[in-house]
Amino acid sequence: MKIQVAVLFGGRSVEHEISVISAVQAMESLNKETYDILPIYMTKDNEFYTGDVLRDIRRYRDVPGLLKDATRVTFAREEGRVVVKRVPAKRFGSSVIAMPDVAFPIVHGTNVEDGALQGFLRTLGIPFVGCDVLASAVGMDKYVMKLLWQAMGFPVLPALRFSAAEYSDPEGIVRQAEEQIGYPMIVKPVNLGSSVGISKASDRDGLYAALDTAFTFADTVLLEHAVTNLREINCAVLGDEDGAEASVLEEPVSTDEILSYTDKYMDNGGKGGKTGGKSAGMASLKRKIPAELPQERTEEIRSLAVRAFQALGCSGVARIDFMIDGETDKVYLNEINTIPGSLAFYLWEAAGLSYPALLDKLISLARKRARKQAGITYSFDTNVFAMGGGMGVGTKGAKGSKTGA
Repeated sequence: MKIQVAVLFGGRSVEHEISVISAVQAMESLNKETYDILPIYMTKDNEFYTGDVLRDIRRYRDVPGLLKDATRVTFAREEGRVVVKRVPAKRFGSSVIAMPDVAFPIVHGTNVEDGALQGFLRTLGIPFVGCDVLASAVGMDKYVMKLLWQAMGFPVLPALRFSAAEYSDPEGIVRQAEEQIGYPMIVKPVNLGSSVGISKASDRDGLYAALDTAFTFADTVLLEHAVTNLREINCAVLGDEDGAEASVLEEPVSTDEILSYTDKYMDNGGKGGKTGGKSAGMASLKRKIPAELPQERTEEIRSLAVRAFQALGCSGVARIDFMIDGETDKVYLNEINTIPGSLAFYLWEAAGLSYPALLDKLISLARKRARKQAGITYSFDTNVFAMGGGMGVGTKGAKGSKTGA
């Protein structure tokens, strides 16, 4: 019997379109003889739709027209199983469309990759691919991520974090940043990916402009010193707490000092680029694979990647981005992407693991975690209500009430 996989993508995120590209790639590559694929598109208003039409990337040029040909649905639990039901419900007969065995979130950015969607799936009680709630949340918050890695002894650049409330005094932020960080600086939203909202500031005017840009996309921003003689190196990691492996390394080639959204998705990618008949997405980024590094440095970074992945409690596949300071030759962890663009399949293909095989491993890891969690006790029979506990709580609430204890 086939395994039914609900592939969730889209959502209320500035990386909505990139999620669609990544998901369509994956659905094209899933083994059709092993899996029954159920596309679940999340609109920017957080409504769920399903239908085979959602697997055609060309239809997303006209989303309203696309949704007319799709079916709006919701998730529910019935008789101990998660079901996908038609909305509105049918007047007669069952409204159940599917009973997925596993959920596969292929989403990027806030509201979907940051633990919110993972918490929803965990509450539903359906196995899901990728990091669990805490690792997803930590992986999205660049500042918390840095603090944890730093506390565990990993090499990271020092950083400052400022909230939108603190931005009511921009002069104060600028003074503190100049004193503690110094120019040049990188300014970025604390919880976005795909290089959205990231700027480099080389002077005070540039810093004000960079803060304005970052606060447009998030209510918390991160400032860190910019490495001027920079080499960016990326490494994907696949596995879980029991065991993980690192991919080959890549060195992205940017057209500017910062690898931009355009570099990642538009040049030869978002403008119709193709990879094996699929929309190219991150797979079209100009890059050197493998990165041209000495073997000793390569193994140092691969080892760091696996340890950093497991230190955050990650599962599934993630991509960890590194920086090499050309002046000091020091390696720094930059950030982790818990659901990387294109699921970083191109790094695994370079290591000899095909995209369909990578997807098999991810689904297997999700089901393994569900089996482990099924063996944990989540309830404790204290017999509170039978003993009269809480009976004094009435319409006036608990404050000042008596419980007979």
